[in-house]
Amino acid sequence: RLLTETKLVSVESQTEHSLTTGKSETRIFVKMYVSAVRDGLIADMGTKNWTTLCVIASYMDAQGNCYPTQEQIAKGLGVSRQTANKYINDLLAYRWRGQSVVEAVKLRNDRGRFENMRYTVKSVSSLAIFDHVNKG
Repeated sequence: RLLTETKLVSVESQTEHSLTTGKSETRIFVKMYVSAVRDGLIADMGTKNWTTLCVIASYMDAQGNCYPTQEQIAKGLGVSRQTANKYINDLLAYRWRGQSVVEAVKLRNDRGRFENMRYTVKSVSSLAIFDHVNKG
């Protein structure tokens, strides 16, 4: 049996179709594997980075991009907007095995004005993102 890289966290999407209404709904799931604890990711990240990652990932689309506002992140974390901003900056600075876990890009609108931030949860070493996309 071949040894594969240990999975610590995966983000998956699942689309459900209603036979009665004909509507479809896609849901995003963040799955933590036991190895995330055993291999040290959770201990290394710390509770603030872990919860901030989970809140940001809860806004993820099928391409791995997240567009929450600071207010939405603050509400998800149960902290003030200023505290959420500090947590976000700490997560953006965090490295797992030398690589960033989340990157952020400030987007501009058609007139060149800054709009919202796009966060991308990165596929780093043992962080498996969208391992089973659209499975189900």
